[in-house]
Amino acid sequence: MKAGFYPKLAFLGIRKNKIMYLPYILTCAGMVMMHYIIIFLQHSDTVTHLSGGVTLQEMLKFGGSVISIFSCVFLFYTNSFLMKRRRKEFGLYNILGMGKTNIVKMLFWEYFIIYVISMAAGLISGIIISKLAELGLINIIQTKLNYNLYISVSAVIRSITIFGLIFVLLFLNSLRQVKFTSAVMLLKSESVGEKPPKGNWFIGILGVVLLGVAYYLALTIKNPMQALEVFFIAVILVIIGTYLIMIAGSVLVCRLLQKKKGYYYKPAHFVSVSQMAYRMKRNGAGLASICILATMVLIIISSTLCMFVGEEDSLNFRYKREFNMRFGFDSRDSISDMRIDGLKKDIKSNIEKQGISALDVLEYRHTSAAGILKEDTVNTKSEENFNYASSYAVELFFMDISDYNRMSGVNEVLEADEVLLYTNMIEYRYNTIKFNDGDTYKIKKQIDKFAVKSDMSMIIPGIVVIVPDLNNNVYGVDNYILYNYCFNIGDGGAAKAKMKSKFADMFTDGGSLRDAYDIVSFYYEDREEGRESFYSLYGGLFYMGIILSMVFIFATVLIIYYKQISEGYEDCLRFGIMKKVGMTGREIRKSINSQLLMVFFMPLAFAAVHLIFAFPIIRKLLLMFNLNNVPLFVATTIISFLVFGIFYILTYRITSNVYYNIVNGNNEKQEM
Repeated sequence: MKAGFYPKLAFLGIRKNKIMYLPYILTCAGMVMMHYIIIFLQHSDTVTHLSGGVTLQEMLKFGGSVISIFSCVFLFYTNSFLMKRRRKEFGLYNILGMGKTNIVKMLFWEYFIIYVISMAAGLISGIIISKLAELGLINIIQTKLNYNLYISVSAVIRSITIFGLIFVLLFLNSLRQVKFTSAVMLLKSESVGEKPPKGNWFIGILGVVLLGVAYYLALTIKNPMQALEVFFIAVILVIIGTYLIMIAGSVLVCRLLQKKKGYYYKPAHFVSVSQMAYRMKRNGAGLASICILATMVLIIISSTLCMFVGEEDSLNFRYKREFNMRFGFDSRDSISDMRIDGLKKDIKSNIEKQGISALDVLEYRHTSAAGILKEDTVNTKSEENFNYASSYAVELFFMDISDYNRMSGVNEVLEADEVLLYTNMIEYRYNTIKFNDGDTYKIKKQIDKFAVKSDMSMIIPGIVVIVPDLNNNVYGVDNYILYNYCFNIGDGGAAKAKMKSKFADMFTDGGSLRDAYDIVSFYYEDREEGRESFYSLYGGLFYMGIILSMVFIFATVLIIYYKQISEGYEDCLRFGIMKKVGMTGREIRKSINSQLLMVFFMPLAFAAVHLIFAFPIIRKLLLMFNLNNVPLFVATTIISFLVFGIFYILTYRITSNVYYNIVNGNNEKQEM
């Protein structure tokens, strides 16, 4: 045969089956484009020099890995649709005299042509859009951008290598199917009969149980650190449970519908329900994949959008004031009222020397320790290995009653054996509390509000104990006592950097005031510096959420599209028979709509249920990012679902028309 025979034959096969190959090539190109953009941003000088750029680059690296792995799995899945449609054609080639080796050569050129087109289109699109993508990222995290356009050679090489390896694996998988399948089996692959489907009660019930366990875990977890560990377990249970229910449980639903005579014996439902039973048996995995992808899109975009919109809330929660200083003292005597008064005067004096006035001053003393809470006793000296993910782990904060009264504007009085209590993420039901092996203290009352919750880590439950005298060491906590001095200055950006340097000179090692007040540690932070890091982190997560959501949406649309095409070709013969026995075109259309609506919206309904039960555990995870704005998370979740639902309906309208045209068009050809 001539050298160009196989490439021409391969190109002809792709062109003849363009209804299947064109979306496949576009999706491959889209994934190549996304992969290039992620790697481009990961190595971008602009990202490297950002505040928080290292964290952002790690997120981009993770995103690139996710896209690479997902592309491999997804392209294998969608390639199975293509091979299923081409098997009959390959079988016909084999019977007409073309050997398996010749078919393999043709397949090689098909994959090579698709790879070249996908890489060329994807890389060209990625290079063109990469600077726009960088601009979008920079705008999201609110920083400056250089406008130099360049091509990332490393991103090009990595994309060519990774997708080249994926296409080699796809080719080897197709080679296996062709080599080890007889010509007769290839020819009859679309018309092989099936046994009547039977609903497997055990598998269906097992799926429900697994989903129930996952939902229970999501609803009962209180500790965000536990939520982080349990989240992945719950995700695996949800994926397995969804697949089991879609594959087995859905057949049971169809059988139950068939028993309802008033519903089943109607032209619009009779054919659709019968076909759905077979369809669920064979294509339940496809519906489960759509459901899982839809759930992933909704969770990713709703949570990252919530973080992006609520980043100012998180920032203000994390930083009590524009400037926050914390002084550590290792002895009770060194933090006496007289010494603290002297320290305050020196701080104010140095602020005023910069021509700045300290506004909204917040000052208080506290000490803290992590411990294990069992019943009414907190053990901060446990010999056990402390684990933040333990259900007994708590964080203790001790504050003097005088500081609490001054900050809260109240005048509480405590006896020597009394305390006030504030709890976060925990319900304390006892009237007393004990620390280590010390005395037992009566809880005079539990307070509802606490002025400085930002000191809490928000990853484990916190207990704030308001005590009569913080200088008394009877509570069994040997950590440093910390004096906090926080304030705003309003305008004066130029003075901020100068003042920061001034404080560092005074209180760090060798500082003029460090030895005078026996300060053993000094910590300084300001909100503006934190803003850059927060915007970089939250904006980067939101950007990654957009990128990954787009990839998963590509996948969802393509799976739906191929399901409609493959099922359209399978159903056209059945509807043709029904038409010949008297079923009108209008009744066929109603039957198709009934079938598509039930099948198509089942994954969306399941995704909505998954999202509802995932809400509590995602909220716990958001606490680790200092975000506790529940109304905002509810709003972003609802908006994300509505937008995705509209997109899903549009996809349904487009692909259902493709399905109907295949069914109706093939039947008209048969009549002619």
